[in-house]
Amino acid sequence: MSLPEYIDFSSQVSFRLELTTPACPVKDMFEQKANEVVNELSWVKNVNVTMSAQPAKPLYAGQLPAGLQTISNIVAVSSCKGGVGKSTVAVNLAYTLAGMGARVGIFDADVYGPSLPTMVSPENRILVMNPEKKTIIPTEYLGVKLVSFGFAGQGRAIMRGPMVSGVIDQLLTTTEWGELDYLVVDMPPGTGDIQLTLCQVVPLTAAVIVTTPQKLAFIDVAKGVRMFSKLKVPCVAVVENMSHFDADGKRHYPFGKGSGSEVVKQFGIPNLFDLPIRPTLSASGDSGVPEVVADPLGEVSKTFQELGICVVQQCAKIRQQVSTAVTYDKSLKAIRVKVPDSDDEFLLHPATVRRNDRSAQSVDEWTGEQKLQYNDVPEDIEPEEIRPMGNYAVSITWPDGFSQIAPYDQLQTMERLVDEFNQFLPPIPSQV
Repeated sequence: MSLPEYIDFSSQVSFRLELTTPACPVKDMFEQKANEVVNELSWVKNVNVTMSAQPAKPLYAGQLPAGLQTISNIVAVSSCKGGVGKSTVAVNLAYTLAGMGARVGIFDADVYGPSLPTMVSPENRILVMNPEKKTIIPTEYLGVKLVSFGFAGQGRAIMRGPMVSGVIDQLLTTTEWGELDYLVVDMPPGTGDIQLTLCQVVPLTAAVIVTTPQKLAFIDVAKGVRMFSKLKVPCVAVVENMSHFDADGKRHYPFGKGSGSEVVKQFGIPNLFDLPIRPTLSASGDSGVPEVVADPLGEVSKTFQELGICVVQQCAKIRQQVSTAVTYDKSLKAIRVKVPDSDDEFLLHPATVRRNDRSAQSVDEWTGEQKLQYNDVPEDIEPEEIRPMGNYAVSITWPDGFSQIAPYDQLQTMERLVDEFNQFLPPIPSQV
């Protein structure tokens, strides 16, 4: 939020509030409070508040293919099981975020059975290739950019896994997405090569898990949550679809209860959202108009609004944690580590970090022999740059030009500077 850019002491006050995302869920409250506070000043008669947003810059822009460098947050919607309504959640979440003011895209990663062409109704239903840049121009519907194999004029694919992974990689990384606040990725079912390739090619900010009440759904969803956990992708919400319906003044649970809450309980995912069984929700998926667009004031839209707010807040929190997880404190001449989702904060000597590099340049890949010797690293070495790499590591550039990949797990095992010294560290500021 920026300071007032103009104050006229003749009783007229004008200023601008700059937010970190156009989809800020409390922007109306900010505007209202700003008006109230300034109007309390005795000499003020008129207040003019302008709301604007300066979206956060992508954390990993320099490490990504050109098409992904201007996307601030990439959110996966996954179930690892077909038929639970994952695509319905992905599409409605995307249009909810767009309705909140964000710039949004949807990538349908299911090549075998693409759903997006059925769920939206763009005027242009064929993806176009830019002949000069050899890039893909996404189609668009109601302001949201869309890419799906179903828009490639090929229908559903019949091909082996490695070919599918290549197709997904090409569609995702060579598309001219432009500047987006959120790219929603509709993940294909399963936890195989295709899913792993997606997670490794794209620095996912967060994941939303979709399930249904049955125990069988929970078993498959649990596999997906564990996959994201191993790949250091935070799961920020669980959506239990088809959870209930209301009739005769009572709420009925035809598929039982507990799958969604069990996922939350077992894996510590902070947010749970229930979607009812609604014919209109199913019909909207077939009509080409998302439910949140067709009935923006309905019960389903309210649930998606809450989910959208959750995703915005959690992504902002994760970005803040990742961007400040590993920093260099010049005054202490130490690398400061605060791993996301951990209360452990500590200092490392830069020379210790450099000497613990495990890349082929420092350790022989065949024999395991240490090539980088202790005395090769000066005691007073300082990093030139530290950049996040996904949610699992940082890239550290040293004065000799070497770029070291340091996973959080490895940093936590290194010899630390004196613990007593750490007690006097000021806390890392959090983002509101």
